[in-house]
Amino acid sequence: MFNPQSTKEPLPPKPVEAMPHTLAGMTFNEWRQKKQKSHKWRNIRWSVVIGLSVLFILSFALDLSILEGSLSGSRLLGFYLIDPYNSLQMLAISSTTGYIVHLTMNFWIGLGTIVLFYAIMGGRTYCSWVCPYHLLAEWTDKMRDLLVRKYKWKDHTFHRSIRYVFWIGFILVAFFTKNLVFEDVNMVGILSRTMIYGPGLILLWVLGVILFEVLYSKRFWCRYVCPLGTTMGMIGSVAPLSIKFEHDKCGYCRDCQTVCLVPHVLWFVQRGKATQAVHYTGQDCTRCGLCVDSCPGGALSYSFKGIDKLT
Repeated sequence: MFNPQSTKEPLPPKPVEAMPHTLAGMTFNEWRQKKQKSHKWRNIRWSVVIGLSVLFILSFALDLSILEGSLSGSRLLGFYLIDPYNSLQMLAISSTTGYIVHLTMNFWIGLGTIVLFYAIMGGRTYCSWVCPYHLLAEWTDKMRDLLVRKYKWKDHTFHRSIRYVFWIGFILVAFFTKNLVFEDVNMVGILSRTMIYGPGLILLWVLGVILFEVLYSKRFWCRYVCPLGTTMGMIGSVAPLSIKFEHDKCGYCRDCQTVCLVPHVLWFVQRGKATQAVHYTGQDCTRCGLCVDSCPGGALSYSFKGIDKLT
C-alpha cells in the first residue's frame, strides 16, 4: 500500500537500436520534440470541474433541481450522492449514539452509488476531475514552479504514509466529539459551499494552506493530509480504468513524470525500472491525463485493464 514499486526483477533497459527514436530514424531530441504540445485531457478535465461547479451554482441561484447541495452531500436530478469520508465519520458518530439503525435509505444509496462509481472509474479520479481545490492547487503550482526555477526554492516532502494518520485521526475525532470536525477544515467542502452560497472568513484558512504549499511543501494538502483523497484511493484500488504504460513505446524521456501531479505512480517510466511490458498506474493516480498529453511516443494511454484480452 505504501510502496507502489514492484519487487519483481526489472526488465533490461532497451538498447539504442530498439529505442523508438532510432526505429523512427530520428535523433532523441527530434523524436522528443516531434509531438505538438497538447493539452487535450487537461482542458477536458478543467471543463468538467468548472462545469460541475457552475451546475451547483445555477441549481441554487435559479432554484433548479439539477445538482443541489455541495460536494459534501448533494442530489443529482433527485438522486442522492454522499461524500464517502463524510459517511465514515457519520457511521463512527452513529455507532456511539445508537442512531446507526435510523440512517435513511437515501444515505445508503448515496454512499453506495459513489463507492460503485469510483470503484470502476478509479477513486482518485475524483481529485482531478471533480475537486475544486485540486484545480486551484494546479493553478498555484505554477507559482511554486517559478520559485523553484528562479530562486532554487527547496521543496519539503514527507512520508506518504502520514496521510493514513490523518485519515484515522479525523474519524477518531468524530467518534469522540460526535461532530463532523473534518468538515470545518475540508478544502473540498469549503470551496464548494463558498462558490454556491458565498464567501466567508473560512477562506483565510484556504489561503493559508495555499501559501504553505507554494512556499514550503508542494501539494501538501492533497498528498499528505486530505482523508477524502485517501478514501477515494482505497475505493479505486481495484478500478479497471487506469493509465496504461507500454514499455516498447517509451523513450525514457520522463516528460510524463515531470508533469505528473503524483509522480511516484509513474515509477516504471524510469530507465531500468519497468518489470513487465505493460504497467498500470496504482491507486494514487488521479487519471488527470497530463502524462498522456505529454508522452511523445504514445506509451501512456487511458485503458480499462484486461480490455485488450477481449479484442
